[in-house]
Amino acid sequence: MTPRKRLMTVSATAAIILGIALGIAQSLLGLADSPKAGQPAPDFRLQDQTGKWVTLNDHRGKWVVLYFYPKDNTPGCTTQACEFRDEIFAFRRANTVILGVSVDDVESKKAFAKEHSLPFQVLADPTKAVTKQYGVLTSMMGLMEFSRRDTFIIDPQGRVVRHWEKVEATGHSQLVLNELKKLQVPGA
Repeated sequence: MTPRKRLMTVSATAAIILGIALGIAQSLLGLADSPKAGQPAPDFRLQDQTGKWVTLNDHRGKWVVLYFYPKDNTPGCTTQACEFRDEIFAFRRANTVILGVSVDDVESKKAFAKEHSLPFQVLADPTKAVTKQYGVLTSMMGLMEFSRRDTFIIDPQGRVVRHWEKVEATGHSQLVLNELKKLQVPGA
């Protein structure tokens, strides 16, 4: 076997082993694929910043922007939340509810919402169950798990119609609002 062929065989074997290892790691962590457009959005039951229990089904009949973010009171997450806050009246005119989710606890949510006057619910997922269910759990060097910055638009019937992965915090609220306007045009 030539050195080049041997290298190609070793590379192919390494790629297969890496793929298997990633698959095993994903199943050990219980990670799911994110729901795709047209699929029902998984229901959940989480507490908001006031301790009130919230389900996705509570908002049937309305559009829902379900956005996941890494951590309360960090620069990017604060920017994203404040941009949604600043556009709240436009979202309400579009019959849309905003729900933010991270793996922080209720006390963290309470402080975050109060400090930034958030007029929408931020939900605590300390068990990471919903974050896993939506396929957005990630980690930093395998040490700290948190939500990836992803956003889902869910229609009034409870179906995912749009999913953005790994979004930029700045300007995302306006992008979501523009997409909602397009989706809500009859026949769109």
